Amino acid sequence: MDRRNVWKTYTQADLKKAEEISARYKKCLDGGKTERECVELATRMAEEAGYRPLETYKKEGQALKAGDKVYTSFMGKMILLFQIGSEPLENGMNILGAHIDSPRIDVKQNPVYESDDMAYLDTHYYGGIKKYQWLASPLALHGVIVKKDGTKVCVNIGENENDPVFVITDLLVHLSAQQMEQKASAVVEGENLDLLIGSHPLTEAEGLEKEDKEAVKANVLKILKETYDITEEDFTSAELEIVPAGKARDCGIDRSMVLAYGQDDRICAFTSLFAMLDNPQISRTACCILVDKEEIGSVGATGMHSRFFENTVAELVAMTSGESELKVRRALQNSKMLSSDVSAAYDPMFASAFEKRSSAFFGRGLVFNKFTGSRGKNGSNDANAEYIAQIRKVMDEAEVGYQYAELGKVDVGGGGTIAYIMAQYGMEVIDSGVAVLCMHAQYEIASKADIYEAVKGYKAFIEHIG
Repeated sequence: MDRRNVWKTYTQADLKKAEEISARYKKCLDGGKTERECVELATRMAEEAGYRPLETYKKEGQALKAGDKVYTSFMGKMILLFQIGSEPLENGMNILGAHIDSPRIDVKQNPVYESDDMAYLDTHYYGGIKKYQWLASPLALHGVIVKKDGTKVCVNIGENENDPVFVITDLLVHLSAQQMEQKASAVVEGENLDLLIGSHPLTEAEGLEKEDKEAVKANVLKILKETYDITEEDFTSAELEIVPAGKARDCGIDRSMVLAYGQDDRICAFTSLFAMLDNPQISRTACCILVDKEEIGSVGATGMHSRFFENTVAELVAMTSGESELKVRRALQNSKMLSSDVSAAYDPMFASAFEKRSSAFFGRGLVFNKFTGSRGKNGSNDANAEYIAQIRKVMDEAEVGYQYAELGKVDVGGGGTIAYIMAQYGMEVIDSGVAVLCMHAQYEIASKADIYEAVKGYKAFIEHIG
């Protein structure tokens, strides 16, 4: 079954809207390169759209009523937004869920060292990456350092044009005959993905202690103390992430695509957020979940396996109709969800990895995956046919461009999302999202038309699924 390229259907008004949404999306990518930054950005956008902290209602002892818009965040790395509908919460919610963590390289807790007059940060990569792709390219450092007194120091180095950038070095081609014989997975070992951060030694005149033999490291620590008022020990209570430096850019001579870091899965997170913040009165309560840790199994307190979402729903039930564990269970089971994560766009340069009839294509709209997983659908949710039929009806009536796909050929690979976790409540869940090229590379590529159709599709889902 062939799906039409939506570019061919666009009016001038559609083209303008698609460009406006893509411009807004690129700014969000620039401002949200880590999960903490995404939560801070989403919070500001929510408040501008009239959302209030759920904690404010709790402190003031206020009940929630239809039309109220609330949000709550957790540990600065997960945020939930709700627009209360006119129906009782136990009837269920319409949920958009996406993750805001992306593959990257993290700084270890005892990271600063010197080797042969060069200073480095020791690292540990996060999520599924091709390690060789991170060599010899400009990198930025984002994150927080928390001192013992609780002071939080925010770090963002490498994004401003006047900032320095960092690099993980590669071996010159003239000496890399042996390296070039290695498997791609072994071209560089994980322990060698260390970040070069300095080469200028501190002198005694500048404050070097006579017994200190690591003068370059000493200079780095001096700069950190002067700039951020932190010591080497403060790295033990830090979360620092190494990401590609630079802004999201238009891609292609026709400017039809977006090239940027972190589009898995922020392309679904921000389009879900755009849809969530632009709703009329609704009958079923709408929810947008932006969650951490998907790239490493949705584990930890800020991953989808956490009980934070369930606990928050319990709070909402108590604040709308009174405390009731049964109503909480009903609210969860009666909900319907789009587990929004990216899909692999068909790439003619690597056609052998795809089964063309079941692939997602650029320009053909929002992607629905009945199942994900690997091998025999292992780790998949596998959505119900009745639910898919309901979604088809809503998308068609809203004139949303959409398509169906699988993640590559059977037995070639695979991947998972948060869908199976939410399905444990008994709710209807299907994977949906935007097709991207170069998934998990430093820079991923998406179609502006698909970004536009995603926003339209998510809005239709919130407003009309019942």
